Amino acid sequence: MKNTAPATAIDTDTAVAAKPSSRRRRLLLPLAGLLTAAALVLGSGADFVSSSVNDNNAYTTGTLSQTNSKADSAIFNLDNLKPGDTVSGGVVLTNSGTLPASFKLTEDASNGFAKKSNLQLTISDAKGGPALWSGTFGELTSSGALDLGTWEAGETREFTFRVTLAQSAGNAEQGKTASASYTWDAVQTEATTYNQ
Repeated sequence: MKNTAPATAIDTDTAVAAKPSSRRRRLLLPLAGLLTAAALVLGSGADFVSSSVNDNNAYTTGTLSQTNSKADSAIFNLDNLKPGDTVSGGVVLTNSGTLPASFKLTEDASNGFAKKSNLQLTISDAKGGPALWSGTFGELTSSGALDLGTWEAGETREFTFRVTLAQSAGNAEQGKTASASYTWDAVQTEATTYNQ
């Protein structure tokens, strides 16, 4: 006797539709777990925090300048010089900047005398002491600029220039001329490293 139980019809659409749904569930569940873990890590409570600030860090450059009591004019000027005469003039210089500076003096001169050594120049500090330079007029810079040392900011110095025509100067010196221009240079001192 044959088993004649009625065959059950299989709904192939349902079976096919069920497969992708279970696959989606298998993919979505681990992804949801990862997102939940990430959210817990990112938003899980407070951290210890400390901060501090250093305000007003700044620097200002210094200035380098000088004032000259006879700027753009002569320190001395005399006509009709005769043997034995001396002409003198003074000039006051100030380091008017905020930085210490090394000062030097240079001379650009012309000495037209028959015997140049008949005309002598002496430069000295008006406060006294030995001459800063003494020699034939026009030869100040033959060995380089005259070093006047380092001046602090605000420091003032006065210099006296004396020019003398030798008493022994003869007739060959009549009508001769000499002239000079003096330049005062200030240069900053060496750079410094500051530790604060």
